[in-house]
Amino acid sequence: MTADITIPPDLLPADGRFGCGPSKVRQASVEALAASGTRYLGTSHRQPAVKGLVGRIRAGMRDHFGLPEDYEVILGNGGATAFWDAACFGLIERRSAHAVFGEFSGKFAASARIAPHLEDPVLVESEPGTHPTVGRVEGVDVYALTHNETSTGVAMPLTRPAGNGLVLVDATSGAGAIDFDPAEVDAYYFSPQKAFGAEGGIFVALLSPAAQARIGAIRASGRPTPPSLDLSIALDNSTKDQTYNTPAVSSLFLLADNVEWLIDRGGLAAVAKETAAKSQVIYDWAEAREWATPFVTDPAMRSPVVCTVDLDDAIDAGEVSAVLRANGIVDTEAYRKLGRNQLRLGTFPAVDHADVEALVASIDHVVAALT
Repeated sequence: MTADITIPPDLLPADGRFGCGPSKVRQASVEALAASGTRYLGTSHRQPAVKGLVGRIRAGMRDHFGLPEDYEVILGNGGATAFWDAACFGLIERRSAHAVFGEFSGKFAASARIAPHLEDPVLVESEPGTHPTVGRVEGVDVYALTHNETSTGVAMPLTRPAGNGLVLVDATSGAGAIDFDPAEVDAYYFSPQKAFGAEGGIFVALLSPAAQARIGAIRASGRPTPPSLDLSIALDNSTKDQTYNTPAVSSLFLLADNVEWLIDRGGLAAVAKETAAKSQVIYDWAEAREWATPFVTDPAMRSPVVCTVDLDDAIDAGEVSAVLRANGIVDTEAYRKLGRNQLRLGTFPAVDHADVEALVASIDHVVAALT
């Protein structure tokens, strides 16, 4: 049986977590959370201890991303999925244009399509494995981009289109690990379970003055909005270093710990350089194998944190992943809806460079055993 294939211990990575969903959480963060004892867990989120965590997150995001003084950092519950719905109520006035090039970039457009107070969104699409170029679109007041398409391993450079709309960027799997200019975006939002090595369930959004003004104007217009999706409430609470409703305090702790860890590593530019080097190990390895090919053919579009590699049809990628999992190397499976014979490998900041090199050596061993 394939599960009986044993990878020699000297080939194995020290840590076998290479997921692109929830990513590797640093053991040091877990231990720091445990060591905090009763200081945070089981205490009121309206009191100084937990509000201090939110304050650390907000300050850390400003530092890590190099935000201009007039940008705000807001937090809320529900993750990026909830932010899509909140944006339909609080940031899109009438109609949005969406760059769609994979599963997740299409989901925000789907939310906008069913919002009864909005017109049908404009879709600017390209095939999976590529990203479209978004130019001026008449009649829209929001441009919705995705920094890193988690389902396909495509990274998109962020450039403000020529139109007058706000630029909203879903950055969940790229935020913190791919460099960009904050001046090119108005709302850069993400969940923290990828590059920030925390848990899901909360969103962070970096808001320009124009985005803040739009939130205020829509609120003043009287548009009916559920409080949990009201970005004006999230903005007001965040400036007081708190969330509107009760957060998962462990997630706040991990996020605060890890944004400070990334800052200690040199901040966004330095971290982006590290992730690019780790992902290049995988792309170079795939290009050197007759039975493997980077799915994203244009190197300029390849993600530095989500690496997708197609395998030859004679090699069952699912079988390779099953053997890797049996040997402690987990979450290398392709995104299920993409439907390709593929491995998807995360090279987020917490993943060690040496472990990436051990990963590809382990895959070589498995493929040789299977063939």
